[in-house]
Amino acid sequence: MPRFPKWIVDEVRVNKAGLRGSAAAGTAAELARRALHTVCDEARCPNKGKCFSEGEATFLLLGDICTRRCGFCAVKKAAPNPPDPGEPLRAAELCRQWKLKYVVFTSPTRDDLPDGGAAHFAETNRLIKELSPGIRTEPLIPDFQGDLKALETVLASNPDVLGHNLEMVACLYAGARAGADYNRSLSVLANSKKLRPDILTKSGIMLGLGEKPAELERALADLVAHHCDLLTLGQYLAPTKDHRPVMKYYTEEEFAEWGGKAKAAGFKAVLSGPLVRSSYRASRLYAQAAGAR
Repeated sequence: MPRFPKWIVDEVRVNKAGLRGSAAAGTAAELARRALHTVCDEARCPNKGKCFSEGEATFLLLGDICTRRCGFCAVKKAAPNPPDPGEPLRAAELCRQWKLKYVVFTSPTRDDLPDGGAAHFAETNRLIKELSPGIRTEPLIPDFQGDLKALETVLASNPDVLGHNLEMVACLYAGARAGADYNRSLSVLANSKKLRPDILTKSGIMLGLGEKPAELERALADLVAHHCDLLTLGQYLAPTKDHRPVMKYYTEEEFAEWGGKAKAAGFKAVLSGPLVRSSYRASRLYAQAAGAR
C-alpha cells in the first residue's frame, strides 16, 4: 500500500484542529442532545472538523448499523435496530434551529426493511421543508434493492436533488460492494430522472481503489448516459488496516484533470478533489447546476 502523501496528512491535521473549537463542540453537543447520528462520525469523514466548526453536518438516518458489508466503509455491520419514528422531526427541528439553507441526509443500507427506509427518508424530507420553507434538500439514498415504488416514495416528497453513489468502477464491485450491483445503481439514477425530470440527480465515485483510467472513463460515461447531473470525485482513504487498502493516492493535479474530463463528459456540475465527499460543499454544486439550467 502506498504511503500517505504529506498533503493529505496536513489537510487532515487542519480538519482535526477544527474539532477543538467551541463551534464544533456546540455542533456535536446539539447532535447528541437530539440523538442524531451523522455520516461525518460514522464514516470517519476527514472533513468533519471543518464542517462541524461551520455548523454543518450530514444526518445519518435509520441508525448507525448497515446490513451490507462493503470492504471500504467504516459504518458498523450488525443487526440494526427498528427505525426511530421521532427521528425525522428531530432532524427537521435542528435544521430550523441552525437556519440551514441546504441539507444532505443519508442512511446505512437497510435491506431488513420492506421499503429499505424510503418512507423514513420521505417523512424527513417533508418535515424539513415544512419547518424550514425555502430550504434545499438532498437525500442520499441506498439502492432500495431496485424497488421502484420505494424510489417513487422518496421523490414524491419533492427533494431538490436525489443522490445515489456509484462509489467505484464496475470491475471492483464483486470484491468491495457485497450486495450491491453496478447496473442497479445506474438504474436508480435513470429511474429518478424518468419519474421526476425536474429533480437533479447526483452520484459520487471514490478514486484510489485500483481502477484503471479506461474503467473510470467508462463509469463517467455510464453515469451521464443514465442521466446523472452532478458528480463528486474524492480520494478513498481506508478507515482501518482491516478495510480494503488504498491502491493509489491521486495528486491534486490528477483530480483537477479528472474533474475536467467529467465536465467534458456531460455533467452539469462536478466537484473533484482529494478530500471531496458526497455531501461536501453540496449547496455549491447544486448552485452551479441550477445556474447552468
